[in-house]
Amino acid sequence: MRNQVEGHSARRRFGQNFLVSPGIIRKIVDAVGPRAGDTVVEIGPGLGALTDPLLERIDRLHVVEIDRDLIARLRSRHPAERLTIHEGDALEFDFAALKEAGPLKIVGNLPYNISSPLLFHLIDSASVVHDMHFMLQKEVVDRMVAEPGGRDFGRLSVMLQYHYHMDRLFVVPPGAFNPAPKVDSAIVRMIPRAAAAATDWPALKDPVVFSRAVTAAFSQRRKMLRNTLRDLVGEAELAALGIPPTARAEEIAVVDYVHLANFLTDRGRA
Repeated sequence: MRNQVEGHSARRRFGQNFLVSPGIIRKIVDAVGPRAGDTVVEIGPGLGALTDPLLERIDRLHVVEIDRDLIARLRSRHPAERLTIHEGDALEFDFAALKEAGPLKIVGNLPYNISSPLLFHLIDSASVVHDMHFMLQKEVVDRMVAEPGGRDFGRLSVMLQYHYHMDRLFVVPPGAFNPAPKVDSAIVRMIPRAAAAATDWPALKDPVVFSRAVTAAFSQRRKMLRNTLRDLVGEAELAALGIPPTARAEEIAVVDYVHLANFLTDRGRA
């Protein structure tokens, strides 16, 4: 029998786990800190656990929802001038198109089944976003904020850390949801890096090359970079970049991947 919350059956294909803890809801909204003039977008509003308290602080909220039953429910509870509903898949939505004069903030309890693809999709809007606050599986958040040298540091870490400053704010236990997931969740704050000049590394010359190099490096984590990257770069070239050819993918920093990608881009253009 399906789990029901307020008469709605949670749908597995949408990865639905509804947040029901008032204390956790309050902590999330306080972390987001919505203010008058902000453009706030909620991904997957569900039954409105975050929607209602967000609307208590701002005049208008955008939501992206794919479940038609939930959309009908939201429309019956909130007037259109206060709640703008964008019906469809968040993986295909253009979040940057909502940017107005004030800060653009994105928040959501992201479905576990699409969390990583959605995080990569949101990179396209990073240049216009003020901040993002997401509830994700704790394991995913740990990978996002991991430091080089540990087993959690991987492709997701490198790709996101180039674009964002990220912090794990607090852990959310399974009991805060209905139905309760089998794992802990966590809240992550993601603040886009203002400009490449303000970071510890140079701007990427070709994001596609960066993605290709990072993917190749982590394709076989137990192997040394001289093996996983052999189709892209030679040992001597790695050493010249200050990257030990015998290192493994998780042992080098984000800046090393940036230097590697820019070297490959320049070599290709030459």
